Amino acid sequence: MFITVIFAQMDNEHLELKPMRTINIGLNDQQRQGVIELLNRDLADAYLLLVKTKKYHWDVVGPQFRTLHQLWEEQYTSLTENIDALAERVRSLGGYPVGTMSGFLELASLQEHAGDVPMATGMVERLVTDHEQIIRNLREHIDLCSEDFHDEGTADFLTGLMEQHEEMAWMLRSFIEGEALASDNAQPQLSAKSKVGV
Repeated sequence: MFITVIFAQMDNEHLELKPMRTINIGLNDQQRQGVIELLNRDLADAYLLLVKTKKYHWDVVGPQFRTLHQLWEEQYTSLTENIDALAERVRSLGGYPVGTMSGFLELASLQEHAGDVPMATGMVERLVTDHEQIIRNLREHIDLCSEDFHDEGTADFLTGLMEQHEEMAWMLRSFIEGEALASDNAQPQLSAKSKVGV
């Protein structure tokens, strides 16, 4: 059954909208809806991670400021592009992306840390944890898209996102590993020197 919707415009004229055409892309409504729900969960996590990454980009201090400030700018730029791609994927399947903070918080698997700003290494550790959670979620969602919903296109799309998160997590883990090596408080070993002129 089609319903015609009429909207009033500013000049009091009426605009009649035609009903949305049935989507015929080889997925039934149940398959599309299942994929849309997964994508909205991924969108919520991506948005929460974007907010945390930007917050840490703004608040980081210390000797690693410049390095982390620049790295997080690169990462939040990529996350912003991914968020748009996720939302557009939802729309291409006939759904509507979640778009409110309450909606993001309800669907996200990541945790907020409101009012708690750790030191630089703590920020990095939290972001690594979040990226790794997203990677695990994406692996599961890739399998569900492929096996349960028969949507190989979305499975491939999510695989690309997962690979980006794997790279971002690797960059952040490398920072932590470098810090651990540099700050272990071990004194460098001095080699014995022979006396001159003996």
